Amino acid sequence: MASVILGILLVLTRLPLSTEAQTRGNLTLGNSLMANDRNSSLLSPSGEFAFGFRKMGQGAHLLAIWFEMIKEKTIVWSANGDNLAPEGSKVQLTANRGLVLTDPRGRELWSSNLTAAGLAYAAMLDTGNFILASASHDNLCDSFSRPTDTLLPTQQLNLGAVFRARYSEMNYSAGRFLFGLQPDGNLVLYATLTPRVVKDAYWATNTFIGFRLIFNQSGRVYLTDRDGVILNIITSDEFPTTGFYRRAILEYDGVFRQYAHPRRADSSSGWAMGWLMVSSPVPPNMCTSIHRENGTGACGFNRYCTLGDDQIQRPRCQCAPGYSMLDSTNEMNGCRQDFISQSCDGSRPKKDQLALRDMLDTDWSQPDYEFSTEKTEDWCRETCLADCRCAVAVFKDGNCQKKKAPLLNGRMDPSVGGKALIKVQINNSTSKSTGNGNKNSALIIIGSVLLSSSVFVNLLLLLLTYYRSFRSRDSKLSRPVQINQVTGTRTFTYQELQEATYGFKEELGRGAFGTVYKGVLGSEDNYFVAVKVLATRTGESEKEFEREVSAIGQTNHKNLVQLLGFCNEDQHRLLVYEFMSNGTLADFLFGASRPSWYSRIEIACDVA
Repeated sequence: MASVILGILLVLTRLPLSTEAQTRGNLTLGNSLMANDRNSSLLSPSGEFAFGFRKMGQGAHLLAIWFEMIKEKTIVWSANGDNLAPEGSKVQLTANRGLVLTDPRGRELWSSNLTAAGLAYAAMLDTGNFILASASHDNLCDSFSRPTDTLLPTQQLNLGAVFRARYSEMNYSAGRFLFGLQPDGNLVLYATLTPRVVKDAYWATNTFIGFRLIFNQSGRVYLTDRDGVILNIITSDEFPTTGFYRRAILEYDGVFRQYAHPRRADSSSGWAMGWLMVSSPVPPNMCTSIHRENGTGACGFNRYCTLGDDQIQRPRCQCAPGYSMLDSTNEMNGCRQDFISQSCDGSRPKKDQLALRDMLDTDWSQPDYEFSTEKTEDWCRETCLADCRCAVAVFKDGNCQKKKAPLLNGRMDPSVGGKALIKVQINNSTSKSTGNGNKNSALIIIGSVLLSSSVFVNLLLLLLTYYRSFRSRDSKLSRPVQINQVTGTRTFTYQELQEATYGFKEELGRGAFGTVYKGVLGSEDNYFVAVKVLATRTGESEKEFEREVSAIGQTNHKNLVQLLGFCNEDQHRLLVYEFMSNGTLADFLFGASRPSWYSRIEIACDVA
C-alpha cells in the first residue's frame, strides 16, 4: 500500500496513571509506541528530551517536545495548541504526509504536511530537534525549522521564519505576539493584530540585510548576513556554558527572554534548581515599547501596563479604576466598564455622581478627540466631567487631552510623566457590582438565603449561564437535542459521557462548581448536549448528590435549561443538560453587540 504506515503510532489509552510508555532512539519501519493518558513519549538517546503527548486537562492532550530530566518538564515545541487532542487520538508517521494527528473518529487535527519523498523513520535528537529522515539519514523535515515559541542552542532560522507567543502561560494556542525574520532581512517583534509593516513593530533590528538568526552553543542569540558577519546581538550576557540547559522564548507577554536551568542539583554551585533568566529582556520595557495609537497595547482594552520589579521584569496588567477583568484566566485580555456610561442628554448619570481619579505618570496612547493648550488642571477636570464623551483626560505641561472609551494601549511609567484623570462613578445605586463590597444590602440578604442551599447554587449558575429568553436570535447551529423527558432524568455511565464529549474536548465554559463540555448523544451528530463535570465536594454522599439531582430535575421553567441526566460513578459527578446553541448570557451581555442599559434592567427584573 502506498500509504503504508511506516513508524510512529502513539495511541492514548486508558492505562493506569502510574504506567508510563517511553522508548529511546529511532522509530523505524514496523515499530510502534503505545502510550497512556499521562505521559506517552519517545526519548532522545540521552533521555534529556522527549516527544509525545502531554496531558493538558480533562481528556485533552498536546503533541509536544519537552525537557524530560527536569521537574518542570518544560515544553519547547508543540503541534496542536489550537486544537487539543481528545483521549483515544493517535499520531502516525505516514509515507505521503509525514506526521498526521487524528481523533478517535479519524478526523484530522494536525499534520506536518511533509512534501519530500523517501521518508523512512523519525527520531528525537539530544539537541531537542525532532526529525523526519530518509533511509540515507537525510533530514526531510524537523521541529527546528518550524518553531512554535522557543529556540534551543544550535537552532538557526532563515529568512521568512516566524514564530508566535502562546496565548497564556498554560494555554498553548497562538497568542497575540509574533517574532519574525522578514524577507527584507529585518528582525522584528509585532503585536499580531496590527498590520505587519515596520512602523508597527514594537522592536526591530533595522538591519534589512539580515539573513540568519542563530542560537549558538555558548548561549548567544544573534543575527548575521549572508556571509556570516554578525549584524546584531540579541542576547549576549555572560553565563556558564556547561552544566545548564538553555532556551530562548517569546513569552505570552510579548517579551523575548533567555533562561538557563541546572542539569542536576548541586548545593555547592549556589544555583537553585529552576529556570533563571540569564539575559536582558527584549524589549527592555514592554509597557513603553508599543507606540501604535489604535492597538490594544501590551495589556488589552481599558487596562494599563506597569513594569514588574522582579528579576524577570514581566509587564503587569491592571484594570483602570472603575473597570474589571473580562477574563479572570488571562490578565492581558482587557477589562470592561463597571458603571453606566455618561449619556449626552444628561439623563444618566448626573455630573454630581461622577468623579475623576488621579493616576500619575499614566497615559493611554489612543488619539485624543480634543486637545487644548495653556490650560490649568482644574479646567481640564471640569471640561472632562461635563463632556459625556470624555472617558479620561490627560494633563501634562499645561496641555489637556480628552479621550474616548475604550481606552487603548495604557501604560504607567515614570518616563510617561503627566497625570491621567479617569472618570468613575461615585453613586453605587446604578453601578454594576464589582465584587468589592459595594453591593446593595437587599441583594446581600437574598444572596445569603439562596447560597445556603447547594441546590439553589446550581440553579443560580444555570440561570446566569443559560438564560434563554434573551437568546432567541436566529442561529445556523444545530438545534438542542430532543429527548423524552416524561420518564425523568436518565443515568449515564462515565464512559458514555466521555465518548459523547470525545474525551471532554470542546469546553463551553467553567466556574467554581465545574467545567462544561459540548457533547453529542445518539448515532446522529446533531443531538447536542452540555455535560457539566462537577468539582469534587469533600464529604458529599451519593444520596445527597442524588437528592440534589432530583430537585433540579423536577424544576421546569422557560428560562432554565432542562436537566436530561446525570452520572454518579465512583468519584465522577456529572450533569447532562440540553445544549443551547446561541451561547451564554455572558456572551450576550459582554460580547461584540452589547444590550443597552435598559435591556439589562429588563433582564434583571425578569430574572427576579
